[in-house]
Amino acid sequence: MKRKRAYSPAEILKMNIPKLEFEGAWAASMGKPAKSGVWLIWGNPGNGKTSFVMQLAKYLCRFDRVVYDSLEESTSLSVQMSMRRHRMEEVNRRFQILDRESMEQLVERLQRRKSAGIAIIDSFQYSGLTYKGYQALKEALPGKLLIFVSHAEGMRPAGRAAKKVEYDADIKILVEGFRASCKSRYMDTPGVPFTVWTEGATKYWLGRNIQENNPSNQPNSNDNEQNDKID
Repeated sequence: MKRKRAYSPAEILKMNIPKLEFEGAWAASMGKPAKSGVWLIWGNPGNGKTSFVMQLAKYLCRFDRVVYDSLEESTSLSVQMSMRRHRMEEVNRRFQILDRESMEQLVERLQRRKSAGIAIIDSFQYSGLTYKGYQALKEALPGKLLIFVSHAEGMRPAGRAAKKVEYDADIKILVEGFRASCKSRYMDTPGVPFTVWTEGATKYWLGRNIQENNPSNQPNSNDNEQNDKID
């Protein structure tokens, strides 16, 4: 096996590593990330995860073409509603929905010349990837940005493999109560939470603070009705 070369600190510091020039709330949450790598997004149902992913996908279209592998919901009515809500037709030429494309087919697509630079895989659990399979996928697509959307178990990604990906990911994003809390390797401190939906976030976090200060207060079962529409 050919030995890989070693780099001096001066050589590393001179490298021009491509990055995404995020601005505003996105930069405050994630910094200015590298154009390639792995991100992981997770959250429980009804907390705004799908809305956040759509907003992120639309923003990323400013920097490159984005493919969204809809493994879990295919081209369902809920996906259509989310597309309409976030006016995804505005990025029609830079955003594509893939209907349950397998990981093998996705690799083949992204290895083509002039293919999209960013792939969102929703969800990690529906991809069927083991951690070893995830590593192989990442190695097959070294110049791409791979964003995995995951189910959650409490405050962590669901499943052993997804938890391992969490440790490996460059950006880790928990969506709770219509806020996306990011831990980014491109920032020295945790980013400012990104607000997915202002009204929903205000209601959720105010209710949580009241409940924590007075545990006898029980949440109203009707509070989740609007949440189900926004997730």
